[in-house]
Amino acid sequence: MSERKSHSADETIDFGYRAVPKTAKAGLVRQVFDSVAPRYDLMNDLMSLGLHRAWKQAFVAAIAASPRETLLDLAGGTGDIAFRALERGAGRVILSDINPSMLQVAQGRALERGLAAGLGFLCADAERLPLPDRSLEKISMAFGLRNCTDKPAVLREARRVLRPGGRFHCLEFSRVEVAALAPLYDAWSFRVLPELGRRVAGDAESYQYLAESIRMFPDQESLAAMMREAGMERVRHQSLSGGIVAIHTGWRF
Repeated sequence: MSERKSHSADETIDFGYRAVPKTAKAGLVRQVFDSVAPRYDLMNDLMSLGLHRAWKQAFVAAIAASPRETLLDLAGGTGDIAFRALERGAGRVILSDINPSMLQVAQGRALERGLAAGLGFLCADAERLPLPDRSLEKISMAFGLRNCTDKPAVLREARRVLRPGGRFHCLEFSRVEVAALAPLYDAWSFRVLPELGRRVAGDAESYQYLAESIRMFPDQESLAAMMREAGMERVRHQSLSGGIVAIHTGWRF
């Protein structure tokens, strides 16, 4: 009986502050993003007070994809990173997301901006990429890793499809490093964000989950250690806005 209970415990994972079966998390996350997709870009501006734009600019500058390189943008959502990378000179970008609703929004935005050339779309699970080994120069992932069920599997897949000398870049919420900022950030996350979600997107629960998922995500050093465990080398991280977010970079050699 004790062995059965232990096995059962191993098959659960966090969904925000709730423990759910591992097999259920992907579907629950998909429901969240199906719900938020129509107002996703507006809500990003409201939730971050516009800071997400500066974070993404810094992230794309760190990626520095050249005209000779292909960038795979995992959990690419509505296209913010992919579009910025193309505008900064990336040769080819593959925008990948598990959620068709998000990709549909991204495709519409790409057409509006005249960015269809050099941009491909891939509906795929970042834990099981339908791409060959050693086939890409660079991979980016912005605000998506924390929503994945098996984060180590995502990191291993990223390393697998990178060519030797390729780099993985991750922009994600992290741990606040400025003590005075922490209580304000907590109040914003757990009081303001769900209310914004209710008023603007008609969905408080999804934004409550997003706030909780940030707190459950590994801190800067823990994520760096996970990347090294996945086989990446020369792993570095840079905190932005007092540690609210961080950029992590790892190489495949």
